[in-house]
Amino acid sequence: MYKYIHMIKQWMDKFVLCFCGFAIISLVLAVTWQVFSRYVLNDPSSWTDEAARYLMIWFGLAGASYLFGKNGHLAITLFVGALKSTHQKYAFLAINATSVAFISVAMIKGGLQLIGRTGSQLSPALQIPMSYVYTILPVAGVLMTLYIVLNTLELFTKPEHSRG
Repeated sequence: MYKYIHMIKQWMDKFVLCFCGFAIISLVLAVTWQVFSRYVLNDPSSWTDEAARYLMIWFGLAGASYLFGKNGHLAITLFVGALKSTHQKYAFLAINATSVAFISVAMIKGGLQLIGRTGSQLSPALQIPMSYVYTILPVAGVLMTLYIVLNTLELFTKPEHSRG
């Protein structure tokens, strides 16, 4: 089972990293166009500031999701480190359950409510529905939750000889 969990995580990692690569390239292009149009053409583009802001939000939340997959998110490990190794995985289970509860309420449920409220509101420069911008909240929440579930399963199914 560990092998299949690891394969799923690798597929998710590739997907999220490809998305982040696309987002960062788009961000660099938008900012480059803004600088070029402002200083070379003397006619600043009206849409690039907003596009760069929204791309940065999507890039940041997608990157945060990826960090959940790598267990690289901010953590205070003093408590867990003080426990015996046999009890540490249960502490991680409690931490992961708490994280999933928060993500479910704040990002998924809250994000879906925000999308519903902003469907008819248009962004000033791009004239796209603001719900498109806020879609990253539940998407990132689902990715984070999937990563947490996979990390937890991995923790409990990892073969003894490869733990460490």
